[in-house]
Amino acid sequence: MTSTDLKAKKILIVDDEADVTALVAYNLRAKGCVVETLNDPTGSIGVARSFLPDLVILDVMMPDLGGMQICKMLRADPLLKTVPVIFLTAKAEEHDRVQGFESGADDYICKPFSTKELILRIQSILRRAAAGLTGAPGAARHQAGGINLDVERHAVTVHGRPVELTATEFKLLHLLMERRGRVQTREHLLLNVWNYETEIETRTVDTHVRRLREKLGTEADWVETIRGVGYRLAERRVTNPPAA
Repeated sequence: MTSTDLKAKKILIVDDEADVTALVAYNLRAKGCVVETLNDPTGSIGVARSFLPDLVILDVMMPDLGGMQICKMLRADPLLKTVPVIFLTAKAEEHDRVQGFESGADDYICKPFSTKELILRIQSILRRAAAGLTGAPGAARHQAGGINLDVERHAVTVHGRPVELTATEFKLLHLLMERRGRVQTREHLLLNVWNYETEIETRTVDTHVRRLREKLGTEADWVETIRGVGYRLAERRVTNPPAA
């Protein structure tokens, strides 16, 4: 995705620091984005429902309503649950990042930040979302047990029940199902799902796999952990033998 591909993309920025929202908004508008900013987080869900952004940027630490709470509210809203979310925050510890991903975020960037890097991350996430919505050439349906994935419809069901996945979770599951039986290293997943270079910590992958398994429910064991290497989608389901 080139910078021109950001033209007319709708971005909502929620941060209680006005200088941060002004800086990010200025750079995104220079790329052609349509930007809404909020310094009062309490109105964020209402604005998001009317604005219907392509992506939301959230600060984590804000008075009255924190970014992680807002992210969970977005994920629970029928209109907004698949909108990608980036956290932009001063909380840089690993457990903070993990907590951010577990709340439903697609990316986590620490302050102070590079606006160039932020824009590249936004492009990467929107590219994943677009790929998930349009499907890849020759893409079809994939099935493993009770899991059905329809690339063209960007839909996943488990035993016929719709499962709502974020764009990142959908691409992760799609990649595993498309390469069923083949081990995908964490580094390979970071490069092909997140478009990150391998210096980014691989805990990002583990957190998203855990969230994906939770959503797959009784079919979660199709996603196998290959200790010390990565993950794969099983070729067949292994059941425990009956007790003697």
